[in-house]
Amino acid sequence: MRPFRLVAVMLAVATVAACASDPYSPTPKQDSGAMTGALVGGLLGAAVGGRGAGNRIAGAAVGAIAGGLVGSAIGASMDEEDRQMAYAAEMQALEHGAPGVAVGWRSDRTRYYGSVVPGPYYENAGRRCRGYTHTIYINGRPEAARGTACRAPDGRWIAVS
Repeated sequence: MRPFRLVAVMLAVATVAACASDPYSPTPKQDSGAMTGALVGGLLGAAVGGRGAGNRIAGAAVGAIAGGLVGSAIGASMDEEDRQMAYAAEMQALEHGAPGVAVGWRSDRTRYYGSVVPGPYYENAGRRCRGYTHTIYINGRPEAARGTACRAPDGRWIAVS
């Protein structure tokens, strides 16, 4: 399986799994945030871990731990409306944002806010892609995540890392 397809499958699994978190858990947002962060962090860690199976496994382990901690912190504090605003800012930045120029968002109800800084467009396997950094401020402390999204054939932006 090609690396892109593997990443796409793993992200789809993470999305479905996050929706299926234990409804009786006292911290369902935190649980799904930790799980999604760990999965994405593990994938990124394996991808940048270097050559050789040992380096990739070590990179995946470090990435999974870091991603789980960041995802847990974000999931514990943001509610659905906050996440929707953050997602809308990501889509605005990916679709219309100038490279290097932040697209901000701020909750009217909570103290959470953030910004998305898109990178330049580039072509990858015939698709339009761009990297981005999304920084979310939780209780005044920044939590930053980097990612890459590519335009799907139906026009939506899909995170690929």
